[in-house]
Formats: sequence, structure tokens, C-alpha cells
Amino acid sequence: MRHGSIPGAHGRTRPLGLLGDPVLHAPCEEVRDFGPELALLVEDLFATMYAARGVGLAANQIGEPVRVFVYDCPDDEDERHLGHVVNPRLVETGGVVVRGPEGCLSLPGLEAGTERHDEAVVTGFTVTGAPVTVRGTGFFARCLQHECDHLEGRVYADRLTGRRHRKLMRQVARASWHR
Repeated sequence: MRHGSIPGAHGRTRPLGLLGDPVLHAPCEEVRDFGPELALLVEDLFATMYAARGVGLAANQIGEPVRVFVYDCPDDEDERHLGHVVNPRLVETGGVVVRGPEGCLSLPGLEAGTERHDEAVVTGFTVTGAPVTVRGTGFFARCLQHECDHLEGRVYADRLTGRRHRKLMRQVARASWHR
């Protein structure tokens, strides 16, 4: 039996911004008000992430240019990590750099081999303003870095170069959602 509500149970699913949407390509603003509107935004982020079958979602992906993201993501040992971070800062990366498949709800159906560190530490706050530190390894570290990138106005395609970037952009041009 669960204690408390399921994240997103009281949220509404919002439309996802897609590659090319200006809000995805601009740095997000710091959250200053830790009130009920922020709690509703976090609920909407969870609801939207679950509806889209994602493992992480940043606020700008639903058109809100503020520094918030949510996650429900396993690490490489299949341990589930569930939470949110307000005003996150990627404060540490380490371990080996791994090129692995990476996708994004704002580039639906596509993925590309993207280099990320195998370890990541993010600091920030909870929806109530309490300080939080989130440490990730493996796939979860990739997720943390990916979501922090979103809040800086970057998508994983921006990390690709050469052949990988050209191939992904050809796939974007052919994607039904891009037309």
C-alpha cells in the first residue's frame, strides 16, 4: 500500500513542445515562488511524462520556461529513482564518458548515440523549498544531465556532431511530427 498520492495523479497532461519550439532553445528562469502554482506544475509534469511514457521531463518541454524537472528513471542496476528538482544545478559529473542511445519526448520516436558521463550530481530544491541533492549513475546519470541541458536551452541533438548530427537531422526532417 502506498502512503501519499501518486505523482501526477492530480495533474493534467499538457502538450509537448517539439524540436524547433523557441522555448526549448532558451535558458529557463529561476523559480522564485514555491507556492501552490509550482506544486501544480510539478503534478502536470508528472502526468505529462507518464502519458508520453518518458523517464524525465523539463518544464520548458510543456511551455513553462522555468527551472524545474521531474523524473521516474531506473539506473543501470534497475533501481528506480523518482522525484523532482526545482532550480537544479548540475554540480558534478564523473566516471567514464559513455556513448549511448538517447531519446527525447521533444523528438518523439528518434534517438542517437550521445556521449554523457556515467555519474552525475544535481543540487536544487523540492517543491516546498527544501534543499535536495540527487546522485545518479548509469542511465539515471544520463537522465539528470539530459534534463539539466533542457533547462539551459539545449536538446541532446545539440551535443551531436558530424555524421551523427546529420543523420538525426535527416530523421527529424522526415518525421511526421516535424511537418
